[in-house]
Amino acid sequence: MQLHTILGAGGAIADQLAPLLIANHQRVRLVGRVPQPLAGAETLAADLSDYEQARRAVEGSSVVYLLVGLTYDIRVWKELWPRIMTNVTRACRECGCALVFFDNVYMYGPAEGPMTEETPFRPTSKKGAVRAAIAGQLLDEMKGGGLKALIARSADFYGPRAKTGVANILVFDNLHKGKKAQWMGNAGLPHSFTYTPDAARALHLLAQRDDAFGQTWHLPTAFPPLTGRQFVAEAAKAMNRPAQLGTLSTAMLRLVGLFNRTVGELAEMNYQFTQPYVFDSSKFTRAFGMEPTPYAEGIRETAAAYGNGGMVSGEEVHGQ
Repeated sequence: MQLHTILGAGGAIADQLAPLLIANHQRVRLVGRVPQPLAGAETLAADLSDYEQARRAVEGSSVVYLLVGLTYDIRVWKELWPRIMTNVTRACRECGCALVFFDNVYMYGPAEGPMTEETPFRPTSKKGAVRAAIAGQLLDEMKGGGLKALIARSADFYGPRAKTGVANILVFDNLHKGKKAQWMGNAGLPHSFTYTPDAARALHLLAQRDDAFGQTWHLPTAFPPLTGRQFVAEAAKAMNRPAQLGTLSTAMLRLVGLFNRTVGELAEMNYQFTQPYVFDSSKFTRAFGMEPTPYAEGIRETAAAYGNGGMVSGEEVHGQ
């Protein structure tokens, strides 16, 4: 039985992936600074910014999933992301582990047209520059031939238990509390969201295919995307709330950021909500035949998680 190790236990994707791996009779190791126990999995506490701890975390694994979510602070990202990527790639290379890196789209910057696996890296944000650097580092490792790895890229995500997803925080959390939903930028523009159970299922499928390695993949995401207003209307309907919507401009984010650093960190990413944000995952669908969950269904299932106590309010944004 193969050992599948999840680096970043307790995150939105890890919480969906771990039970799926266990249900498919895989040995699972959950790694985090303080990993929470899960029936059927072993746990290991580790700081991946330390090489020896990173090596111990992956040793004996067949597949390693790098799902770490750092605090949404550019100072933390600049310091820790390069070190973590260096340590994990080195450890996987030396231990003979296959690496699956869960990535975001910050490195693309303001893309012209739908984002695909071929979209060039043109970051316009500090966080985008960090993501471009670590993705480029991994791509170089993959081209070098010493490391079996792939990049699995997601749009902004939402879903049950996705407490750090921007849609969960701005829409579902607020509606659940009886407040007006919020949206960044222009709510009349389309914005793609990846459903977290789809992302987890896709990661599992990718890890099982040798021919998937050495490539970048966009994880299955419903198409066409909803506009902000349409997303909020669907969520309000599912949660039996009024479809009231407030918008957050870049100036407002910067103002609030004077008192809340996490909110302030969102300001440089607001370009993603001031132009169409369209994510194309057709490559994955063609290769694996997996259709993404329609927005109406995913939104209903996410809303249901709030109704049955399966969700708590998020405290910080998605910090891949």
